[in-house]
Amino acid sequence: MPSERVRPPWWLKYVNKVMIGLSKVGVGGDKGPVVLTVPGRKSGKLRSTPVTPMTVDGRRYVVGGLPGADWTANVRAAKEATIHQGRRAHRVRMVEMSPGEARPLLREFPILVPTGVSFMKNAGLVTGPHPDEFEALAGRCPVFRLDPL
Repeated sequence: MPSERVRPPWWLKYVNKVMIGLSKVGVGGDKGPVVLTVPGRKSGKLRSTPVTPMTVDGRRYVVGGLPGADWTANVRAAKEATIHQGRRAHRVRMVEMSPGEARPLLREFPILVPTGVSFMKNAGLVTGPHPDEFEALAGRCPVFRLDPL
């Protein structure tokens, strides 16, 4: 996979902590962000990040919104993760989609996860909610399928 890395905005770490805290008390419901927890590839220490899954044809997927993000490297190494939604948690196998498999899923992203559009726009990856621009991110922004264990 590409080694390109987009530097996260300075505020992301703080916003992620707030989102994780809100998720733990159940804010967001069944359709909002979840907390993905995976062991660090070097330390083995559990690392958590909020992600917003999307459902396409009955399967759940998450998009790595920043090329080179640590959480995506950790997922690639671990292959499995825990998804926390409120007080519920379940284990999933994280299957990375090839660029060809990712293209149609990335086209759906701005429709199914509109909150992710502004994030990716601010990162300079897209100019707006145009499916063609998101499809063009295949191979740059990873897409993972969440398979229940």
